[in-house]
This record gives sequence, C-alpha cells and structure tokens, in this order.
Amino acid sequence: MNETLDAPRTLPTQEEMLAAPEADYMSPRQLAFFRARLIQERDALLASAKDTTLHLRDNEATPDPSDRASVEEDHTLELRVRDRERKLLHKIDEAIQRIDNGEYGWCEETGEPIGVARLIARPTATFSVEAQERYETRRKMRGG
Repeated sequence: MNETLDAPRTLPTQEEMLAAPEADYMSPRQLAFFRARLIQERDALLASAKDTTLHLRDNEATPDPSDRASVEEDHTLELRVRDRERKLLHKIDEAIQRIDNGEYGWCEETGEPIGVARLIARPTATFSVEAQERYETRRKMRGG
C-alpha cells in the first residue's frame, strides 16, 4: 500500500481542504483526510451496532402486553436503523476501496471531480452534484 496514504505527516483540516487549490485535488494528503474520515464513520457505526446487539440481548420479559408491544416496536425501529447503517457501512467500504484504486473523488458517470465540498458533506458520494440530480430525475421518471 502507498505509505503516503497510510502515514501522512498531519491530516489537513476541513477548512484547509476547502481552501486547497484545484491542483491539490485528490492528492495523497486529501486522500488520507477522506480515508481517516471514512474509517472514523465506519468505527462509529460498528460501535453503534454493537450497542444495539447488547441492548437487544438485554431484552427483559415484560408481562404487560402494552409494554411488550412498545418494547417490540422500539426494537423494530432500532433494527430498521441498523439496516440503513449496514448499507452505509457497505458504501464506506466501497469508498475506501476507491481510495485504494485511485478512483475516489471522481464522478462515476462523467469522470469529472465530485468536489471537495460535496465529499466532505457525503464522503461516500460517487456522483457529482449534477450527475446525482440527473440520476434522481431518471429514477423518479421510472417510478422508483
């Protein structure tokens, strides 16, 4: 693996990322910034999933049917959130893989830069704002 990506001297701040010249786009330092951000987000999701597992295991039997229904509803909601997070984990892993293979930060549709600001807001983005809007418009027209 590329040492520059694994052990950068210091990671840039979000402000430095936004102020960086275009020539720095997806430089080793910027890629290290996004890798660290993605790993941090992944670690937080994994910790949250572990907490959910522990919480669901600690399910106390409640004799009152309305209390039991409330607990079951809470668990269903929690599992739905975890399912969304599981999908996000997959996107995070894919983004890290794109960093490794040199595709991170470039629009899958146009090959143009996605943009630092968009990637800071959504580090798993694979489309530029314009391409994402076209994708969503096509999806709405197909009814899905």
